[in-house]
Amino acid sequence: MSGGGTAKSTASTVRALLEGHGQTYAAEAGIRLKDTPQPLYRLLVLAVLLSARIRATTAVAAARALADAGLRDARRMADATWQARVDALGEGGYRRYDERTATQLGDGARLVLEKYGGDLRKLRDAAGGSTGRLRTLLREVPGLGPTGIDIFLREVQAVWTALAPYLDAKALDGARRVGLPGDPDALWKAVRTADRTAEPAALAAALVRVALDAQAARDVREAGS
Repeated sequence: MSGGGTAKSTASTVRALLEGHGQTYAAEAGIRLKDTPQPLYRLLVLAVLLSARIRATTAVAAARALADAGLRDARRMADATWQARVDALGEGGYRRYDERTATQLGDGARLVLEKYGGDLRKLRDAAGGSTGRLRTLLREVPGLGPTGIDIFLREVQAVWTALAPYLDAKALDGARRVGLPGDPDALWKAVRTADRTAEPAALAAALVRVALDAQAARDVREAGS
């Protein structure tokens, strides 16, 4: 199957993809994503942590450790001492970049407070419905690189539904690796035809996971063959 296939094989591929790999990074980090300030901020922090060249599992563990330390919103993050942020990152195993990231998280929290009153929905509104403008505004967040921006947008589309389906280059690479269409419109149509309950954030997460894991991609392809 290359870029498509029979309806039955596509359905089998989609089922294996979503059931095996459809957990979002937010869910893995214990974030119950809602369109409210605290979970949106926690997702932003997770995206910053995932921007570094570090294992995703370590970034997720660090996000959990920051939350466990009470640093769940921009105000608490900004008010925490630099050492408190370093210590929380260390608890999560995020030691290679802990000092730099502690500074970035403090600076980023202050930016979110000053520009958006701690509420990232105001950032979304400032973008005026433009994904490109949203990316530009997100680039202002210290430590949030292109990879982190893509992660944030892939995950936040679960609650910022006007973004959906947000399927970036990494997700489309994953689609091609498992024999699904590499064009975003064709891909979403094929997935929704196969599974009307499919959610774009879970789909994007699953596609990225198979893009990063050759064995997972092979397993999904075999399920659809």
